[in-house]
Amino acid sequence: GKSVFLKSLIGLLRPEQGSIVIDGTDILQCSSKELYEIRKLFGVLFQDGALFGSMNLYDNVAFPLREHTKKSESDIRKIVMDKLELVGLLGAEDKLPGEISGGMRKRAGLARALVLDPQIILVDEPDSGLDPVRTTYISQTLIDINAEIDATILIVSHNINLARTVPDNIGMLFRRELVMFGPREVLLTSDEPVVKQFLNGTMIGPIGMSEEKDEAQMAHEQALVDAGHHAGGVDDVEGIVPQMQATPGMPER
Repeated sequence: GKSVFLKSLIGLLRPEQGSIVIDGTDILQCSSKELYEIRKLFGVLFQDGALFGSMNLYDNVAFPLREHTKKSESDIRKIVMDKLELVGLLGAEDKLPGEISGGMRKRAGLARALVLDPQIILVDEPDSGLDPVRTTYISQTLIDINAEIDATILIVSHNINLARTVPDNIGMLFRRELVMFGPREVLLTSDEPVVKQFLNGTMIGPIGMSEEKDEAQMAHEQALVDAGHHAGGVDDVEGIVPQMQATPGMPER
């Protein structure tokens, strides 16, 4: 439901019931013209970067500016180079998406999401396809961008380390419900079984392989743990993991 949630926020999917209010406007009730204007508030980093394979990185990042503004090519060039520098891709602008790594494609997708100076940036699983080191680099980039520009960043992820160290606030979706939302410190110390199990990455709790467990399954797994079987996860970690900070020299977030 995480990616469905993001697609609903920008009107790519229409929920069967309820409302989605962006900046005071319910996008399920507004006109096509109003929805077009509201979408300009958003920048989106899709899971795979969603770059055009036939365009180099420069043209990929310039695409929204050419499509949605009347800026001159000299103005576009300045904006594109600024955003490529922001995500650490200066010098790679002539490369095609197929010639670069997955991490670089993510950063190019992020640069493209930033060119229209969005107020809200949606990031769909930034760690998808990346190893732990590259995931940390993309996480640091998101923190630094949040320090540099006044935009809300909404990250969808099931990466426990990212969830523990990057956001100011965390929400958890489970069985189509937002079971908890609040400051990261509150969720990291929560005794809510679903939240505690997920953030500790352990088998002990209501979350199963494909669906919610029944009482018998939970009792069986707890008995295994009591008998010495390791249930995985990091349930021996005490306290709150430090949050990632912006790179020294960046503005205060």
